[in-house]
Amino acid sequence: MKWITRSHVHVDRVACPWLITRFIDSDAEFLFVPKSMVLEVAEKEGAIPFDTPGAKLHHRDDLCTFDVIIREYGLKDRALLRMAKIINAADTNRLKDDPLAAGFEAIAVGYSIRFPDDVENIGRQFEVYDALYAWCRLDVARTEK
Repeated sequence: MKWITRSHVHVDRVACPWLITRFIDSDAEFLFVPKSMVLEVAEKEGAIPFDTPGAKLHHRDDLCTFDVIIREYGLKDRALLRMAKIINAADTNRLKDDPLAAGFEAIAVGYSIRFPDDVENIGRQFEVYDALYAWCRLDVARTEK
């Protein structure tokens, strides 16, 4: 399936493709276009728009798009829910809501500077998200005891 969002990815627009690829659509293809063109290109390409105004999969109240996708697809993995707290705090500039958020925001900015091409950026950052998810699995396991 094709998925589409705004170009110049940052925390949520990297987290969402990671989430989609790892938990929803392992064959996902991502398109990145200017904000003003997302819905138009989505219709032409038959792509699912996300993290853009007017899309069903977009910020709602205090939720970032990563949170919304988790809810819409009924994902219950506790480590993923822990990760969502970090992503939300980093993406919504509520960095004090999670002790890892500021560091994660800094990493996202650094990757955007180093890799301005969106496809390359998400490809390289997926390793970081895989590592964060692994840490979240460990963190959740520690708190379950």
